[in-house]
Amino acid sequence: MVHSVIEPQKERVATIAPMTSRYLNAAASLLYQSYYDDPLFMEIFQADKSDYDKRLRAAIKEEINVFWQAKEHVIGLFVGEQLLGVACVVSPDFGMSVGRFWHWRLKMLLTAGFMSTKQMIEKEEKLRAAMIYDRYHMMAFLAIHPNHQQSGLGNVLIKAVDELVEKDETSAGVGVYVTLEKYLDFFNSYDYEYVSQVSVGYVKGQLMFRKSA
Repeated sequence: MVHSVIEPQKERVATIAPMTSRYLNAAASLLYQSYYDDPLFMEIFQADKSDYDKRLRAAIKEEINVFWQAKEHVIGLFVGEQLLGVACVVSPDFGMSVGRFWHWRLKMLLTAGFMSTKQMIEKEEKLRAAMIYDRYHMMAFLAIHPNHQQSGLGNVLIKAVDELVEKDETSAGVGVYVTLEKYLDFFNSYDYEYVSQVSVGYVKGQLMFRKSA
């Protein structure tokens, strides 16, 4: 999936393309900046304790590497050579094999600690239990560089995600877990509908879903 659009407010060409290994570190850094103040990640990785930034950075880097190595959908939004947006979308058939799961879990334990790893697993289990469909995609991350938000690039990236999901005729659609109220209107505007409230620790969020056409 490679296509180009015009960044609305600055008239620069924005390109959507699958992530390559060259940009994985940049993608992890962008996601770290975007999710640093997210209440879910602050809860899971214990923002009130020292080294929160190290735990969060290591966990995000491990997550995106797992998705990329598993050939899941890690897509980037580029303006020239600069990575300005990232989306990670998990396919219906994604599932950790026993070996890969324990490898991931061990690395998470070493970098993020027992409680954080436990809550990450709990989050995934709760979202799966709350979902009302059997086969669906799930948006793990969606982020635009903090210095380039409110420029229309988020619209470009979300449309690319929807286009990707529509190509899979066996998928009911795509879900996303939203913990910040300010993003609810954004997803509502793209026909994402409320499914269920899901709590992780002290954080409450909404599981939302966009049905495939």
